[in-house]
Amino acid sequence: MFRLCSAELPTPIVRQSLDARICDVPHTVGTVSPLDRRHVLRAATLGAAASMLSACGGGPRPANAGGGGGDGRGTGAMPSVSADPSHSTVASPAAASPAAGLPFEIHSGPTTTDRVALTFHGQGDPAAARSLLTEAERAGARITVMAVGSWLDSYPEMAKRVLDGGHELGNHTQNHVAISTLSADAAYAEIERCAQRLRQLTGSIGAWFRPSQAQDCTDVVAAQARRAGYAHCLSYDVDSLDYTDPGASAVTHTVLGQARAGSVVSMHFGHAGTVAALPAILDGLRQRGLRAVTTSELLS
Repeated sequence: MFRLCSAELPTPIVRQSLDARICDVPHTVGTVSPLDRRHVLRAATLGAAASMLSACGGGPRPANAGGGGGDGRGTGAMPSVSADPSHSTVASPAAASPAAGLPFEIHSGPTTTDRVALTFHGQGDPAAARSLLTEAERAGARITVMAVGSWLDSYPEMAKRVLDGGHELGNHTQNHVAISTLSADAAYAEIERCAQRLRQLTGSIGAWFRPSQAQDCTDVVAAQARRAGYAHCLSYDVDSLDYTDPGASAVTHTVLGQARAGSVVSMHFGHAGTVAALPAILDGLRQRGLRAVTTSELLS
């Protein structure tokens, strides 16, 4: 059996053409009975449909949201948005995958590259977040947003906004508590709840987990991150200290003074000084031959 595209079923005009062909059957074969007429019409319809099969399925298919795997971490599917934005599913744009053989905890990437990763704690005023994303996109930069689950609960549309800009999302726990102080089960709940929210909104849990209120994963937290499906804990080698609100010039000085090829920089949404500093940071990196990319691209 084959499948007919609904848009390609015979229209009245096509049926008239088929009727005309039936009427043109030479009279030497005798009068066409109603039964014969149905057989001829069916054969002609099937022939026309067969010639249309390439239009139904001959082109490339969009990538599956699972990216070929069953863990929900793949990217590349076309967005599918439901009427309720809190239950929208927006798959990430096609993106590089982390290279095999990476350690569990990552502080930076290769120093032989021309890339750096600017990673942002995803929380705070969504208007400020949109402004920062716009500034990054204006400069051709791509960033990694380590989203807090409760922030996504309050502003689910931000998941789509981040991914639509070509950026990537990761897990920064559900409530941004001091995760290193929690029991194993409580730490797992913090990681898993955010992972489920990411999956609900994007079809993916994201490639990266970052512990809340900590630069590195303890053994307990690392075990729970693996249990939740994360192969890596994303740390950083440059702390912008932007969350202390030192002003745009201080944030710019700190980042440009410490960033090098392969750096992973920690920054934050929700701070006006960070938004104001970003254009100068990106320009300073460019002048040094460096460009800001997603963490997955840095480590691919």
